[in-house]
This record gives sequence, C-alpha cells and structure tokens, in this order.
Amino acid sequence: MACGLHAPTKTGMTQDRHLSGAPWRNFYGRFRGKTLRPNQETYLAEDLVKLSPGPVGWDINPDRKPIDLKSLFGDREVALEIGFGGGEHLVHQAVSYPQVGIIGCEPFLNGVAMLLGKIRASEAQNIAVYPGDVRNMLDVLPEASISRAFLLYPDPWPKKRHHRRRFVTESYLRPLSKVMKKNAIFRVATDIPDYVRQTLEEVPRHGFSWLAERPADWRAPWQDWISTRYEQKALREGRVPHYLTFRKL
Repeated sequence: MACGLHAPTKTGMTQDRHLSGAPWRNFYGRFRGKTLRPNQETYLAEDLVKLSPGPVGWDINPDRKPIDLKSLFGDREVALEIGFGGGEHLVHQAVSYPQVGIIGCEPFLNGVAMLLGKIRASEAQNIAVYPGDVRNMLDVLPEASISRAFLLYPDPWPKKRHHRRRFVTESYLRPLSKVMKKNAIFRVATDIPDYVRQTLEEVPRHGFSWLAERPADWRAPWQDWISTRYEQKALREGRVPHYLTFRKL
C-alpha cells in the first residue's frame, strides 16, 4: 500500500528522490494509530483493492500516466475529498449524489478502515479510495477532471514555523488547481482562524475566487453538509466553524 513518503533511510535514496522514483516529499502526518479491530482488518484485506482508483503510487506508475476516470466512474462527474478522516462526509456525499464519482485520499490507516466499514453499510457504488498522500493522486489525475473538491478540518499545524506544512500552500494548491475544471467548486471547512486567514490569502493566488457576499456565506454550513466528528469536537471546545467556498476561474 503506497502511502506518503516520509523519513529517509540510509539506502535506496538520493538527496531529492525516493527509491520508488518519486520526488522527495516530506510527510508529517500519522500513518497508523491504535490497533485495528478484527472487522477493520477484514475491510482492509477484502475491500481496499476493489476500491482502488487505479495506478497511483510511484512504484506501480513511475511514468505518472493519468488514471482512467471513465473506466472508473463512467460518465459521472468526479469529486475529490482530501483527508476524509472517518469518512462520514465522503459517504454522505456518495449516497446523496449517486450520479457523481468521488475519490477519497487519506494516509491514516485507521481512518481508511473506518471509511471502508461505512461504505459496506451504505452499499455506495461510486467511491474510490487511495490510502496515501494526496499529492500522489494529484500527480495522476487528468488535467481539468475534478468538478468538486473538499478539504474539511485539515490538520491546523498551529505553530507558525509549521504553517508551511498546511494544505493551503503552493505545493498542494498548484497541482490541485491544475486538475480542477473551470467553474469547479473547492470547499474548505476549518475552525482555526489563522487557517482561514491563510486559506483566503493563498487559494485565490492559485486560480480560485472566494464565493462570499455576506457573513452567512461562511458562517452557515452548506445545505448538503453533514457534521463530522472533527467538527463536533471543535464545537464542544468552543471553536467556531468556517465554511469557505471557492470557484475555479
């Protein structure tokens, strides 16, 4: 299973390349947490390969050929969720919009296992799952292929010296912009005021327009929103969610 590339080893690396041929990319998140339950191990063993979006990892696609979204989803529009956490929102979107295919990217294996259980329960047939760094997926998505993208309660990296690790930086936004269609929608939800600041500064620099005319446009959740466990935690701790909507120019 190809996850994000992180700490170097003494063999098989050059200064800026991984042994798989991938460009060097620091990855700062977790890949695994507490021990998985037996049923979650079963989901990973039985379902993950079936839900693969295609050859994403550098080890199986070193030439970075675009994946075939038509063979994956037919003529459906395609959405992308970046870091789906426990999968509540992703499955909700898939069930609400069966005419849309949705790809979820998440390097945290426990979250992937949680999602797989929810997919089984929902019987959704329009989901693909990549258990790794979303940058690998952005490498191989065809240009102008994504109609909607979601970044929901991303890791805030609150310390100033860590702000460069946030998703709303050039190394993520530039390739995201490339794969988004004209007029595609990019949604960002966060409860961290400084993340709002950085999002509003950086996202428009990469070809997006913020769709907001009044405070309700960022204070009220989207009509098809389902509150996630991360949002519930924020509300319990007294933080205020912000719902930012951007359109690709």
